[in-house]
Amino acid sequence: MNGRRVLWLAGSFLVAAGFVWIWQWIADHRLISPVFLPGPDRAWAALVKGMTDGDLTEKLFATIRRMIYGWLLASLVGIALGAAIGTSKALREYLAPMFEFLRPLPASAIIPVAIALLGLSDPMALAVIAFGSLWPVLLATIHGFSAVEPRLYEVGRALRLSRPAVIFKIALPSASPDILAGMRLGLTVALILSVVCEMLAGRDGLGNWILLSARSFRAPDLYAGVILLGVLGYVSSMAIAAVEHRLLIWRGRAR
Repeated sequence: MNGRRVLWLAGSFLVAAGFVWIWQWIADHRLISPVFLPGPDRAWAALVKGMTDGDLTEKLFATIRRMIYGWLLASLVGIALGAAIGTSKALREYLAPMFEFLRPLPASAIIPVAIALLGLSDPMALAVIAFGSLWPVLLATIHGFSAVEPRLYEVGRALRLSRPAVIFKIALPSASPDILAGMRLGLTVALILSVVCEMLAGRDGLGNWILLSARSFRAPDLYAGVILLGVLGYVSSMAIAAVEHRLLIWRGRAR
């Protein structure tokens, strides 16, 4: 199994290296104007310069803070509401129409409303990020709790467990795979909305860096910001995947 994993990693590295080589070849032969497509060497130089000077580092940490705060808020609210709704058939039936109305609503569509209510501020960005990240966590939690084996609830009643005890000792472990999957998706949504809010509302961060670089025709800086966003998305996904593997290690043992 480890050998297959090493092969997959090697293949992924080769694909990435091939993509960078094609990018450099296109830039060297000026198939696309360097004003719009600098080579990866120039983008890397801009990335190193921005990180060394500290300006790009500040933008990166601003985006990370915005993403994490919005995601944590959405996760806490989503899990709490999802647990209450998922364990109650009546609540699911009553709230289903509202969920069907709000679920497909693009989070970016509420940005003008959020700006009107909260102004061009960090609380506005936090509200938008939390709203968009809430739905994957909430719906996954509802599904996880509603899919718990009914006999487990019967065991809880037989043991005369209280409702909170049933949720934390029986339902939550059973629903944890769905919840963690929803949190993983919600983190991706939080990163996307952080960048969107920074672009539209002028908040400090990588999104604003990329937008200003594009307007100033600073293509290397633009691509440096895009590279950092890609690295941030990859690292955050791998981090939550590691946490998910650690928390759900009991599933492999049970199988």
